[in-house]
Amino acid sequence: MNDIQDLFTVANVVRIFVVATIAFFLNLIITHFWTKILLRYFKPGKQIERPDKPIFNALHKKKEGTPTMGGFPIWVTVSIITLGLWALSFYFDGFWGRLNFLSRNQTWLPLGLLIIAGIAGFADDALGVFKRGGFGLSKRLLIFTVLSVIGAWWFFFKLGRNFINVPFLGDIFVGWFYIPYFIFIMVATAFSMNETDGLDGLSGGIYLIMFAAYTIIAFDQGRMDLVAFMAAIMGALIGFLWFNIYPAKFFMGDTGVMALGFVIAGVALLTDTALLLPLIAVVPLMESLSVIVQMFSKKFLKRKIFPSTPIHHTFEAIGWPETQITMRFWMINAMGAAIGLIIFLIDSKIPPLF
Repeated sequence: MNDIQDLFTVANVVRIFVVATIAFFLNLIITHFWTKILLRYFKPGKQIERPDKPIFNALHKKKEGTPTMGGFPIWVTVSIITLGLWALSFYFDGFWGRLNFLSRNQTWLPLGLLIIAGIAGFADDALGVFKRGGFGLSKRLLIFTVLSVIGAWWFFFKLGRNFINVPFLGDIFVGWFYIPYFIFIMVATAFSMNETDGLDGLSGGIYLIMFAAYTIIAFDQGRMDLVAFMAAIMGALIGFLWFNIYPAKFFMGDTGVMALGFVIAGVALLTDTALLLPLIAVVPLMESLSVIVQMFSKKFLKRKIFPSTPIHHTFEAIGWPETQITMRFWMINAMGAAIGLIIFLIDSKIPPLF
C-alpha cells in the first residue's frame, strides 16, 4: 500500500513540475508578442499623475508611459494550458491524458474566476490607458461584489458549503451567513491585492508566495487537480516576474491583479482555510489597512496618518529604495505564509476541540 501511495505522490510531483515548466515557457512566448502589441496599440501606457497625491507623483513620475496590462499573459497562459490539456485528454490516455487537471469540484470555479475577473480588469486597464478614467474605486468594488455573489451562489447551492472552518475548533455551521462571509473574503482579498500592486515586482512576488502556500495546503488535502492548476499559475507568474522585477518593462495592471486576487480568495474558500488568509496575505492586509486608516483619518480627523498610501509609498517617501521595499515585503509575506502553513499543518494533524 505504501508503495502505491509513493508512486501516486511521485506522479503528482512530476505533473506539478511539468505543468509549471510548460506555463513558464508559454508565458515567455506570449509575453514576447504581447509586449509588442502593448507598445504599438496601447500607448501611452500607465498614467501616473494623481492630483490628490503629490508625493506619489514625485516618486513615480519617471514611470509615466510604462506599458500596463502585463498580467494579461498570465491568465491567458493558464487558461490555454488548462483547456488545452483537457482537450488533449480526449485523444491521449497516456502522458498527456494524465496531465489534465480540469475538474468540476476543484478547478471549474477558479478557472471561471480567473477568466471573468481577468476580462473585467482588462477593460479597466484599457479605459485607463486611453484616458477614459478607468472604473474607479466604487465601480471596482461593485464588480468585485457581483463576481463574489456568483461565486457565493456556486459554493452555497452547488457545493453545499454552509460552514466555516476555524483552526483548532473544526467546522462551524453558519447556514446562510456563509454567503456574506464568502462575499467579504472575495471583495477584501481583491481590494487588498489591488492596493499591493504599486512597485516593480511587488505584487508578482507576493502572489507567488501566496500560491506556493496554498499549493502546499491543497497538496496536503489531496486536491491534486487544484495543485496542478496553481502550479500553472506559479509557472506563469515566474515568467511574468522575469520582465516585471526592477526596472519593470511593464506593470501587471488590473487584468492580472483582479484575476489572481479572485483566484487566491476562491482557493482559500475552496480549501476551507480563508481564516488563514490574514497571515498568508499579511502584506496585502497591511496595504489595504493603511489605505482604510488614511481615508478614515482624512475624512473625520482632517489630517493624514501616513505621508502616502498604500504603505509601501510611505517607505518610499522616507527614503527606502524601491528594490529594498519590494524584497523586504516579500520576506514579511513569506514569514506570514510560513506561520499560516504551520497553523494549518498542526490543525490538520490533531482532532478538533469540539
